[in-house]
Amino acid sequence: MRVGVLTGGGDCPGLNAVIRAVVRKGEVHYGYDLVGFADGWRGVIEGRTIPLDVERCRGILPRGGTILGTSRTNPYKVDGGVTKALATLEKERVDALVAIGGEDTLGVANKLAGEGVSVVGVPKTIDNDLSATEVTFGFHTAVQIATDAIDRLHTTAESHDRVIVCEVMGRHAGWIATYAGIAGGDAEIIVPEEPFDVDEVCRKLQARHAKGRYASIVVVAEGARPKEGTIAVASGEVDQFGHERLGGIGNQLAIEIEKRTGFESRVTILGHVQRGGTPTAFDRVLATRFGVAAIDAVHDGEFGTMVALDAGRIIRVPLAEGVSELKTIDPSLYRDVAEIFTG
Repeated sequence: MRVGVLTGGGDCPGLNAVIRAVVRKGEVHYGYDLVGFADGWRGVIEGRTIPLDVERCRGILPRGGTILGTSRTNPYKVDGGVTKALATLEKERVDALVAIGGEDTLGVANKLAGEGVSVVGVPKTIDNDLSATEVTFGFHTAVQIATDAIDRLHTTAESHDRVIVCEVMGRHAGWIATYAGIAGGDAEIIVPEEPFDVDEVCRKLQARHAKGRYASIVVVAEGARPKEGTIAVASGEVDQFGHERLGGIGNQLAIEIEKRTGFESRVTILGHVQRGGTPTAFDRVLATRFGVAAIDAVHDGEFGTMVALDAGRIIRVPLAEGVSELKTIDPSLYRDVAEIFTG
């Protein structure tokens, strides 16, 4: 059997660990021939391949990024994209395809499965917002990076009696902001799930500082939105999946906090720092387990499925279930834990 592998969407710590696991078990245990597609679905459309074997994958376990490259290309938004993708799979004699990605990449995989492509999905997103899986690899690494940054920001904020706004990733879900905010002991955690009132944020900061605490860290997810009429938010360009390019809410929030409270405020936008570098041990293990489970699903002929984590076990769920809805923050985590330990 000849198995194709691709990584799509934003890069994420642990992608190479998945590739390595798929290749090692596929080649050594099952005797499969494996081939990678460069830059996600773009490589499938354009017919660009990368040889994959055990030797090629040596030493990549701790490496961030993806040796295959990635993109946010959507075959269904490219003129003739789907036809070209199907032709490439036929030309390359690909019997099965392992697609590693988030809601967009796996959404395409789900559509192609409906057109007869034998595909198995592996969930990937540092935002941890894919449904049907308890957690996605890359999330724990991103949280650790954000927490380390917040620990450092505390000392600067205390030294200068400042408010520091730390903007982290999280388009629709505030998992990174909530976990890093709790771990970092932040004064305020602002997430996309609940529009925030800037006046209320400022009131809490003023009350905190009135107690003699003259430094505060506010963590905000990039997709957080103010309540209507409180702060003007500029709309940005969108990608082929219709997602707005985010980033900048931290700057706006810092300006408003200083203007309304008089507290000197600064902003740190972590941005792509959260995506890069070495994955944590947890993410390496989870990514490896996902890769092994994906090639096992291929061997069993369980196509149109996605591997997932459920109570510590790796299971298979329908691809359609995995991309049906976004997994947002559990209200009990945000309200019962975050609100108690902040402020």
